[in-house]
Amino acid sequence: MFESVSISFEGKQVLDGISFLLERGETKGILGVAGSGKSTILKLALGLIRPDSGRIRVLGQDVTSMSEEELFEVRRNIGMVFQESALFDSLTVRENVGFRLIEEGVPEEEITQRVQEALRFVELEHTMDMFPAELSGGMRRRVAIARAIITRPEILLYDSPTGGLDPVTSTTIIELILKQRDVYKTSSLLVSHRLQDAFTMATHYFDRRCNQMLPIPPGEIDVRTTFLMLRDGKVIFDGTAQELAASRDEYIREYIS
Repeated sequence: MFESVSISFEGKQVLDGISFLLERGETKGILGVAGSGKSTILKLALGLIRPDSGRIRVLGQDVTSMSEEELFEVRRNIGMVFQESALFDSLTVRENVGFRLIEEGVPEEEITQRVQEALRFVELEHTMDMFPAELSGGMRRRVAIARAIITRPEILLYDSPTGGLDPVTSTTIIELILKQRDVYKTSSLLVSHRLQDAFTMATHYFDRRCNQMLPIPPGEIDVRTTFLMLRDGKVIFDGTAQELAASRDEYIREYIS
């Protein structure tokens, strides 16, 4: 939950009194032009930076007043997927995915089992002993998702997870995000530069029986995916895809056209 959060960098107002709530099991897509403060929201949620004013509550705790040691405990329940994957080139896929478990001293056998589970989720179990340089861009992004979910987080943060990928690979990544949403009911914030990705999420669901993404049947509305739109550091929209599409705001209509 963000409550009247503001932050400036070098005298430039990036976020100006923004407020929103992420419900349990909800995926909220954060939209806006470049420089509108989308990625800043993720950094604030992680406690990597602190706001100039306002409060941020994550999993019921006020992260704006926490020490670094206290934040570490909160971050254990948060998974992060960076736009550029941010994998360690010198480590194998197994070591990358299991990095946090290795750091925490989890037994080797359990690490191997959980890495296999996470890689099976993203359909890359065969890459265990490969290095990032041997993977395509889309595969690296899927490994990054496996690394983010291995700790079984309560919240996932995605920073432009399809950025720089071709449309087919982007659809694969969105399908995995839907799978995480619908199978594990994980709450998530997703920064997106691709409006098509956002609407794909709002109009599809993941069917476990056939293990694929399917369109939501006509007449049904997806309430698990909502959107937050920023403009000049302020929230100008917070609601469902249907409400976004029906908005008469000229700026919003131009953005989605």
